[in-house]
Amino acid sequence: MNAFLYLNTVLIWGSTWIAIHWQAGDVPVLASVFYRFAIAGVVLLPLLYLLRRVQTTTRADHGFMLLQGVCLFSMNFVCFYIASHTIASGLLSVIFSAATLFNAMNSRFFWGERPSSEVFFAGILGVFGLCLMFWPELSHSGFDVSDLKGIGLGLLGTYLFSLGNMISLRHSKRGLKPLTSNGYAMIYGALFLAGLIWITGTPLIWDSSSRYVWSLLYLAMIGTVVGFTAYLSLVGRIGANKAAYATVMFPVVALSLSTVFEGYVWSLGSVVGLLLVLLGNGLILGVRLPSLGFLNNSA
Repeated sequence: MNAFLYLNTVLIWGSTWIAIHWQAGDVPVLASVFYRFAIAGVVLLPLLYLLRRVQTTTRADHGFMLLQGVCLFSMNFVCFYIASHTIASGLLSVIFSAATLFNAMNSRFFWGERPSSEVFFAGILGVFGLCLMFWPELSHSGFDVSDLKGIGLGLLGTYLFSLGNMISLRHSKRGLKPLTSNGYAMIYGALFLAGLIWITGTPLIWDSSSRYVWSLLYLAMIGTVVGFTAYLSLVGRIGANKAAYATVMFPVVALSLSTVFEGYVWSLGSVVGLLLVLLGNGLILGVRLPSLGFLNNSA
């Protein structure tokens, strides 16, 4: 089962970055992210109630699910969507692979899990690798502020994602399954975004083009309902640090799609940079796939 969840996460989330790029256009970011999680939440939670799969929850659970909605199903993606306006989707997925480092740091802070010395060395490798990958864009544009803003927002969104992982671990430790917590958290995330839309006066513009509609449905149903359920199930089974190994493989899928659909051009620096990022993340989690429990916990 772990292998199935892992492969689903890699293939689904590795492909969502190009779909996020296709969401860019006339529709404001807040509106696009709201549509995504409103659709996902409205489909998932009633379906769970219909199938009687919703677990009993406490007021404290809902407080944490609200925080999960803010970190995992709203503000992190607001950061990613804005960043996608200036950064190729494949490169954004490389930034997202920093979730491995953030998870190691947050696991130490929230759960007392001491990171090994490899984590710090991996962090150096990852930063150096990212610099190599982004150097052509930054040097070509003369260190354009929009590029730096995109990188910063990508890192902020990744850190919020990591915080959401920590909340999901809290749910798992209390026997709350991802389907229930995700169903509520998606609704809370959508409501939080609705509040921001109302406060900021953001217009709810709609784009009827086939690219926008189909990419939105893919992100809502496949990327969110299926992808997050698979990933957070993996977090509950093997822990956030090991589950984050999936994010190491996202760039391979995402950059392949970015090359085809966005014309991303590879250079020697980008190839070396990607290898350093993958190596750094592999050091954090252990480079041997059996450490994920594929062999011992496959049932």
